[in-house]
Amino acid sequence: MADDGGHVGESADLGTDQQQFNGGAEKPRLPRISTENLPQLDQIPTLMSPRVNTMNPFRPVHNSLEIDDYFTGPRDTQKHSKWPIFMQMHGSILPKMILPLLGVGAWTTMLTVINFKVTNLGIHNILLTVLGFVVGMGLSFRSSTAYERYTEGRRYWASLLLACQTLGRVYWVHAKEREGELGKKDVLAKLTALNLLVAFSVSLKHRLRFEPYTCYDDISHLVAHLDTFARRATEEEPDKTLKALQGPGFFKSVGEYIGVSFAASNPRKMIKKASRPLGNLPLEILSYLATYTDELIANGQLPVAMQQTLAYNNMAILNDVLVGTDRVLSTPLPIAYAIAIAQITWVYILLLPFQLLPTLNWITIPATIAAAYIILGLLFIGREIENPFGRDVNDLPLESYCAQIAADMDIIASKRLKTNAEWIENIENKPLWPLSNSGWHVWMNRGEESIRQAVSQKLESNFETRKEMDKLQAERDRNLMERVRSKVTGCSNV
Repeated sequence: MADDGGHVGESADLGTDQQQFNGGAEKPRLPRISTENLPQLDQIPTLMSPRVNTMNPFRPVHNSLEIDDYFTGPRDTQKHSKWPIFMQMHGSILPKMILPLLGVGAWTTMLTVINFKVTNLGIHNILLTVLGFVVGMGLSFRSSTAYERYTEGRRYWASLLLACQTLGRVYWVHAKEREGELGKKDVLAKLTALNLLVAFSVSLKHRLRFEPYTCYDDISHLVAHLDTFARRATEEEPDKTLKALQGPGFFKSVGEYIGVSFAASNPRKMIKKASRPLGNLPLEILSYLATYTDELIANGQLPVAMQQTLAYNNMAILNDVLVGTDRVLSTPLPIAYAIAIAQITWVYILLLPFQLLPTLNWITIPATIAAAYIILGLLFIGREIENPFGRDVNDLPLESYCAQIAADMDIIASKRLKTNAEWIENIENKPLWPLSNSGWHVWMNRGEESIRQAVSQKLESNFETRKEMDKLQAERDRNLMERVRSKVTGCSNV
């Protein structure tokens, strides 16, 4: 029973029969629960209520220590480093050059010792000029083609962002909502369509990284309601899905980081080992968006022909982004060029000590290492940015782009004005600012002729204001120069 304070009664209120049933021992007291502390019904999480504890996979995570994730990528463009650019390691190609530079140092040291202890190995340095020109041309070609692929990949993701923003505006703003229960369904359908735009960008990111399943945190909840090949493969191949979530081991990660080729994994290994068709998840999502657009038009919710054209044209842009990024990914520099440029570069570096020994003597060792650092740096940079969609530090931050698209969709869906009067006829609206600080209601009480006359004077007023500001700035600069000159003159007289 409960007392006057709303608390559950203690064991002393129990009957004697109940106490004897408990063996005569005192029953443990229950904790007192006050009805004032009970959560209200709408605050209890249920399947129908928002889950405040759901993790947002698009929320940027900034660690307290900048050393965390310092050597992994892609690079977080929101972080700011105060180190001078030549001292920054995050994004530098130096870690992948440690082993090659050690090998060049050992090779040069061996040749230098043989030259001074056994026999003369020096040759004429005419090869520096001949081979240097060829190596420079090859590295220039390698760097230019790699950077072209990098910028083209960024251009496609900018087109994706533009198309998502436009489609989001068409679905949320231009699509009409019906009355009654159908209006509620339309709102939820619009939100689902906006989520599909986010799902398209996220699935494209995973496709470009050869991650074919839907088990990842940023995509699993966005496409769980869609019937796709990737979802079926994820559900029917749990062992392979688990391997997809597991990253490489410590030694393998270190080997990949310092550029050991034998430690690099085949990026397509999950696709090759699949025993079920994996489909093309971005393309399937695009099909769902197409059917939703067709239904909007069939229901008369997109009555303007220009809005219909805008929706279909931007879906075509999404398809173009899908095909274009796949072209960038699957069309690297021809392997003959890559092998030839690498071989020519290494031949030049290995022959360099022979040409420097007659002139530099023992300084040949550090000189060759410095030259190898410069030459190999250009070679490795071209290899680093050739695939701009990976997880290296210098790759495009696809996670940030997907997070931006998700945030833009939330921004579009966060506001819905029923009439333009809600913002046009606002008291804070100053139509003729900075000519006048008067608000909307003040100008509504004036005649149309006075409004048009004020509009014609706005340009002249702004022009005169800029001229006055330029004069004041010139006068201020002149006074400052005279003060500096007088101080300098006074100091020289002293």
